[in-house]
Amino acid sequence: MTDYKFFHPIEVRYGDLDPQGHVNNAKHLTYFEQARVHYLIELGLFSRDQSFMEVGVVIADIHIAYHAAIHYEDNIKVGVKTIKLGTKSVTVEQCVMNTGTGTVMASGTVVMVTFDYKDIKSIPVPDEWKKKISEFER
Repeated sequence: MTDYKFFHPIEVRYGDLDPQGHVNNAKHLTYFEQARVHYLIELGLFSRDQSFMEVGVVIADIHIAYHAAIHYEDNIKVGVKTIKLGTKSVTVEQCVMNTGTGTVMASGTVVMVTFDYKDIKSIPVPDEWKKKISEFER
């Protein structure tokens, strides 16, 4: 899990916890999403003032494996890397990692399909995306 070139820090909020005192499993989806958006921004594929209506993505598939509990105020970061560029999809691998110890708390894969929200249909991954992702990930 050390071959990630991109990490995004996440603040574990009190509201993220379940009654057992650790981060609720569903919050991992939010952590993954937050890091993916920042990954796209970092690569220049999306900007804060841009609408996903222009070139959007929809999530087609998500798998998460939970390895260790995350607790309030744990210092964590989420790694994102593209592992496959398809014709109409991008598959990313993600992990939630304890910043201090390097322990992987959760890992998973996400398949994003590039999508035209106006015509309500999948579209080919833009060439600009393929180029920038390939250059970044090498």
